[in-house]
Amino acid sequence: MEAMEEDDFLLEAEDDLKAVEFIKAYLPQDVKPKFTDDDLFYFLDALAEYYTNSGLLEQEPDKDGCIDIDTDAVAAAICKTAKKEHMGEFDPEDVVWIVQAELEYGEQE
Repeated sequence: MEAMEEDDFLLEAEDDLKAVEFIKAYLPQDVKPKFTDDDLFYFLDALAEYYTNSGLLEQEPDKDGCIDIDTDAVAAAICKTAKKEHMGEFDPEDVVWIVQAELEYGEQE
């Protein structure tokens, strides 16, 4: 791996770690034990892939610069993907907290 690629990889890994820590702090106490760190890293990747493939990133923002994201639909979609990829069965009502937390984390960047 070239030095530049390695630096990018390390920065991305560091950002993912910060995002997971943020998500863990964001989750309600009754939801936290339902997810491991590995689950949260998986969902970060699944969210990035969903946003890329769903066309959400190509939407035109409204006059305030916002894009409307249906967090319930996103949670349901990534739960379906997790099941299909044999990552486990997750309740979309729990996963919606991860989706919301990731969006909040992105707002802080």
